Amino acid sequence: MIFLSDYLKRIYGTKVYKLSLSSGCTCPNRDGTLSFGGCTFCSEGGSGDFAAPFLPIQEQIALAKEKVARKLPRGISPEDQKYIAYFQSFTNTYGDTRRLFSLYQEAISLPEIVILSVGTRPDCIDGEKLAMLRELNQIKPVWVELGLQTANDETAARCNRGYPRSVFEKTYEALRAAGIPVIVHLIFGLPGETRQDMLSSVRYLAGLNPPPDGVKLQLLHVLRGTALGDAYQKTPFPTLSLEEYTDLIVESLRILPDSCVIHRITGDGPKRLLLAPLWSADKKRVLNHLHRALLEEGLI
Repeated sequence: MIFLSDYLKRIYGTKVYKLSLSSGCTCPNRDGTLSFGGCTFCSEGGSGDFAAPFLPIQEQIALAKEKVARKLPRGISPEDQKYIAYFQSFTNTYGDTRRLFSLYQEAISLPEIVILSVGTRPDCIDGEKLAMLRELNQIKPVWVELGLQTANDETAARCNRGYPRSVFEKTYEALRAAGIPVIVHLIFGLPGETRQDMLSSVRYLAGLNPPPDGVKLQLLHVLRGTALGDAYQKTPFPTLSLEEYTDLIVESLRILPDSCVIHRITGDGPKRLLLAPLWSADKKRVLNHLHRALLEEGLI
């Protein structure tokens, strides 16, 4: 089992930082093509609440690097760092192909950018977009991050995901055949899912041939301004405790193959929007709790 930070240090010899950027794309689940409002858990930022605003890409990168610079250890210059250009908000293959190719090509033209990571939906990668990603991947490594969230189609329908698992499978196979690494996102705690349902999604990923290059495991954050948040404010529903979530992470890491890089085992919900679970706002406590559990289980 290897975590992303260690994986990148092994390849690049140093810590590699993510720059959260915006492509200016929207989402077919928001603009009326499929529906309005997006997935029930998705905020107005489209999962990119911490991304830079949509500005010329050089300005976005400069702003994102300023944020990263605040976290750098003393004595390390931002100019000496390597970065991932992470296009996170909304659906970053949903738009004009030529514009997107130009945008992404400009981002990876900077020598300090070593990887392009594109967050998107599997129903928004057609042959034209696949060819674009393949061409970019010949310039610098490209990762495609697919938001599956759950392998259960009934849960996905309740969350208004907008596509069945079969669409994910078709796109996943096409990306892997094109030689493009795929990172898959799962969310634990979606309403109506049992522990077994959540672990079934992990087993589904582990059983893909080949398995994903990477996985992001994310706690459900119930946020103000989302359909899920509106429902919660009317009738609060149970959310995962820290102990339940930790148990799911431990069991998931036992299930996933060693070849699968673990990109994330938790995440941030904007504190100004967070309704539940409130314990997740204390990031330091959460990370320490997870770290202790993984040490005790011999997973790190």
